[in-house]
Amino acid sequence: MKKTPRKQLSMSKREALYGYLFISPWLIGFILFTIGPMLASLYFSFTDYNVVDSPTWVGLANYSKIFSGVPEAIRTLSSEPLGDPLFWKSLQVTLYFAMLALPLGLIVSFFLALLLNQKIPGVNLWRTVYFLPSVIAGVAVTILWVRIFSPRVGILNPILEKFGIQGPGWLSSPDWAVPALVIMSLWGIGGGMIIYLAGLQGVPTDLYDASKVDGANLVQRFRFVTLPMMTPVIFYELVLSLIATFQYFTEAYVASGGTGGPVRSTLFYNLYLYQNAFKYFDMGYASTMAWILFVIVLLLTLLVFRSSEYWVHYEGQLRGRG
Repeated sequence: MKKTPRKQLSMSKREALYGYLFISPWLIGFILFTIGPMLASLYFSFTDYNVVDSPTWVGLANYSKIFSGVPEAIRTLSSEPLGDPLFWKSLQVTLYFAMLALPLGLIVSFFLALLLNQKIPGVNLWRTVYFLPSVIAGVAVTILWVRIFSPRVGILNPILEKFGIQGPGWLSSPDWAVPALVIMSLWGIGGGMIIYLAGLQGVPTDLYDASKVDGANLVQRFRFVTLPMMTPVIFYELVLSLIATFQYFTEAYVASGGTGGPVRSTLFYNLYLYQNAFKYFDMGYASTMAWILFVIVLLLTLLVFRSSEYWVHYEGQLRGRG
């Protein structure tokens, strides 16, 4: 009778050992390639490090370089010098892009999911057609769009001229460069569309049947059934898209040749961080920017999570209120 608990305890330990053994490759990779670099960058953010020489501890000097002044956009009568005007410019460009691209991407992908959720002939083919562009992304797609937006050899402006619209310079214009990148970002909405489509197909049909019995029309069924039931999926896609928007880099780098032009109109935060790290070799300052970006994204994500209790609804809550 006394040996049985020992066998059970031994079996549980053996199962735990096997579990840790199987996940050890991931744990080792996570520690070496994620946690390790994060801790190293946190240390470098307090140093003056140019890759060649050994890091020199400077304390909060890198942070002071950014926050020693105030942004020119909000400065009033202060004559204090700006800490780093390019930092604030890059943050402004990123926020401007996020304000345009984030809601537009969420709305368009949700609208496409609604259309592709209908029972129409060949719907599977259309789903594939709209999803494929999101698989083909990166440098190749950006080069393709640069050609499309080109005022000299692109096809977009000649199409607009047929409708009596004079096309702008797009990527060569400081006013239209970011809107052009926003249009380009719609190329990859297929991933979000698939997530919305999965959510739409998970809405219980009995809710639609009950609303039809109550006399609800199409708009009312969307407003009081589809939209509330889709809020968890919208919340999930909002968080992912928010994080991805603040990490925008590849398209801006390729479209501007890594300069952030014209006139720094596409100097995104990550692009300026890259310039400091691999163009000016100021790894300490680049690490500081990376951690500031982490804090900004963390605060915005927490804000979205805090607001979710006011607009995100779950099936159990809706049935309980009913």
